[in-house]
Amino acid sequence: MNKQAKPPATKLTQDPHALRDQREKNLEVAIGRQVRDLRKRQRMTGSDLAAVSGLSVGTLSKIENGHISPSLNTLQVLADALRVPFVQLFSGFDEPRSAMHVKAGEGVEIDRAGTRAGHQYSLLGHIGSNDSGVVVEPYLITLTDESDTFPTFQHEGIEFLYMIEGQVDYRHGDRIYRLAPGDSLLFDADAPHGPEVLVELPSRYLSIITYPQQR
Repeated sequence: MNKQAKPPATKLTQDPHALRDQREKNLEVAIGRQVRDLRKRQRMTGSDLAAVSGLSVGTLSKIENGHISPSLNTLQVLADALRVPFVQLFSGFDEPRSAMHVKAGEGVEIDRAGTRAGHQYSLLGHIGSNDSGVVVEPYLITLTDESDTFPTFQHEGIEFLYMIEGQVDYRHGDRIYRLAPGDSLLFDADAPHGPEVLVELPSRYLSIITYPQQR
């Protein structure tokens, strides 16, 4: 009997092992390097950018070499001339990046908006305002014989579930998925979703919700 051929692996566009260019710790140097890189990408000479921005070639050279600290107005003029968002001129600067380590059993138990009776939510970490534009909320959810079934949760964003213990029939839209340990489910959280049948208790699963950061 011929074994069923495996579907071809999906090729991802992002390299998980890629290294980013080292970030500059001096703000003036970081801005100057970014202006120069953006100018070169657009195949503009220093004279071209000076003409478009209204700055002198000498001033532009000092900015690109990090020798002066340009005003906010000058930076806005350069951003307009380079046709990029203002904040992109700061993208090479080495800002602190947050991390949060939560030891086993130390997740913060919270009452999340819309929480149903008997649904225990342990928040496993939280990073506030950041440059990614995305909020990520990781939860460890525990269901017991005191838990309600509630298959009509709805909220913005994308949600990922990973089943750790027990079994549940989990609804998403008009489909039901039997989730057992090791199973995962990734879905658009705007559709009605949630545990419809608690098959084997206690059940525990990891829920990671991502949604756009409110600016």
